Amino acid sequence: MHRDPKGRHLADTRAPSTGSKTAHFLRLARPKRDAFHATHAPVSATRLTQFLRIARGRTA
Repeated sequence: MHRDPKGRHLADTRAPSTGSKTAHFLRLARPKRDAFHATHAPVSATRLTQFLRIARGRTA
């Protein structure tokens, strides 16, 4: 068993925290709209026509 000169066990001495665990936690805790930003294109007349055609059940 290795001990440092101050009498503490090697496992009891660790470097100070950098805050990365907290940063990752806060990143995951953000609402999904902030984490995944999707830009939506404005609806064109052609796209609206296709949507209405599909909604009515016609394929041609």
